[in-house]
Amino acid sequence: MHDAEPSGGPEPHVAIFDDRILTVPNLISLLRLAGIPVLVWLLFANDDRWAAAWLWGAIGATDWVDGWWARRFDAVSALGKLLDPVTDRAVLIVGVVAVGIDGAVPWWLVAATLAREGIVAVAGIVLGALGARRIEVTWWGKCATFGLYFSFPFLLAGASEVGVADWFWWAGWVCAVPSLLYSYLSAAQYIPLGLEALRDGRADRRA
Repeated sequence: MHDAEPSGGPEPHVAIFDDRILTVPNLISLLRLAGIPVLVWLLFANDDRWAAAWLWGAIGATDWVDGWWARRFDAVSALGKLLDPVTDRAVLIVGVVAVGIDGAVPWWLVAATLAREGIVAVAGIVLGALGARRIEVTWWGKCATFGLYFSFPFLLAGASEVGVADWFWWAGWVCAVPSLLYSYLSAAQYIPLGLEALRDGRADRRA
């Protein structure tokens, strides 16, 4: 992630176009975004579940690279803070919907995954509109996202016709079930965190 370390007070406002744009982390995020249409093309136009699964896995596995680079080389930017979570959500949502349409993954798993994403997104928008401080991603949330990033590509590979497809199918479900459970547990964690962020945000405005 591109998030800077939390500080004791409110972060200064920096407009995206007043900040650094051409950074390595932002380029990595853009490359990950560019992989999404390729994934869809491999799945539907080329009918290659195996290649699509590998590409999706690679896009998901590189999620940490942009954040690590930003922190390691002081390349944190306002654009990056916006682009990184947008990329993460786009990769997950577009991929999940695609494999649901393809039939490689049951729709109940697709619906359960997207419902959680929708709940968190709507809650974030409402809290932001009410003036809440930014909420950091929880450890449970990171674990859940990491697990889902691998479970869906595994399930997609398991629906292919390669010789090791059965192994990937089982590995996908081993990852998917606990990751989905953790994702809802992390969503529940955001309730007290959201209320605290709202109180802090209102206190900042009164100060």
